[in-house]
Amino acid sequence: MTEKVTGVEEHADPHVELVEENGDMVLNMGPHHPSTHGVLRLILSMDSEVIGKLTADIGYLHRGIEKIGEGIPWQGFMPYTDRIDYLGAMFVNHGYALAVEKLLGTEVPARAEYLRVVADELNRIASHIICLGSVTMDLGAYTPFLHGIRERETINDIFEEWLGARLTYNYMRIGGVSFDLPSGMKQKILDFLDGFEIFVKEFNNLISFNEIFVKRCANVGVISREDAIGYSLIGPNLRASGVDFDVRRDQPYGVYPELEFDVCVGRGIKGTVGDVFDRFWVRIEEMLQSVRIIRQALAQMPIGPVMGKVPKKIKPEKGLSAHARVEGARGDLFTYVMSDGTVNPHRIHLRTGSFTAFSVVEKLAPGMMIADLVALFASLDIIAPETDR
Repeated sequence: MTEKVTGVEEHADPHVELVEENGDMVLNMGPHHPSTHGVLRLILSMDSEVIGKLTADIGYLHRGIEKIGEGIPWQGFMPYTDRIDYLGAMFVNHGYALAVEKLLGTEVPARAEYLRVVADELNRIASHIICLGSVTMDLGAYTPFLHGIRERETINDIFEEWLGARLTYNYMRIGGVSFDLPSGMKQKILDFLDGFEIFVKEFNNLISFNEIFVKRCANVGVISREDAIGYSLIGPNLRASGVDFDVRRDQPYGVYPELEFDVCVGRGIKGTVGDVFDRFWVRIEEMLQSVRIIRQALAQMPIGPVMGKVPKKIKPEKGLSAHARVEGARGDLFTYVMSDGTVNPHRIHLRTGSFTAFSVVEKLAPGMMIADLVALFASLDIIAPETDR
């Protein structure tokens, strides 16, 4: 710590300087700030209302989940995956199940694969709704957020009836899924999709093309194609910068090769490619593609079992390892597992997108005003427990 100033508390990390040499004011944004979307802390060095430097401070939610996985059976880790990304728990379920299935050489029934797609894409819509609503709410428009929550609650009602949970699903199983669709559920999902497409049009009229909202988002927080790749951004944040990559198409898994959908890429429709508005709009388009995918999956879904043949005690050979990649709501979710020949995993590791998205904020923040930083941070869709684990 270079300087001690009355009224400024010392930070626990001696590497973080609370007072810069030029005398800029230091402002804490978080860890309990509405626009940080979780327990995250941004230390801002301010010259009047302009940010001179931003230091990210994470670790408030670190729980050692990957280490916990080494002390419990292979099947027992599935509920923990829900806690890694609480808005996209289905994808972490799927990634872990897929990695262990590769390790065991397990074949998943076709019906289960289609059910996984339906569950994933409904979860993608629910997650994107929260992101989009949060962007509008952080910029001062509360009503669009409530409209989005209404649609998300309908998805939660579907999940509750289908698999018994609304947030931490624990739906995937090594070898398949836990429940088939209940009677009448297919029609309920189709009815929701019909209404949701109408909602998207209303949402766009309400906020997406609102002049004030566009001005707050266009040409703000621009992430170039080179920076998006250099900072290892993934998912909508990567595609919004003009990088045409989607795991579902380019590293296909499950039954996605049998389904038709478009990969949504930023085009700078209201400003510059890779700005806040592009990240917002890519998620709007992805929700409509999810609707398209779900309809195909429900139409093509065969009759059959929803669980493959998996031993009650999973005990792979020592030294075997496998990895899986799925396209989560926040992008390319990488899961690695390794066996030591016992009923417990030797190693579990996940690579998620929020940590790298958080890192690019430090580069973009200098020169911004706090109001623009709020828009940038919301558009990156950072989830705190996914960052720390």
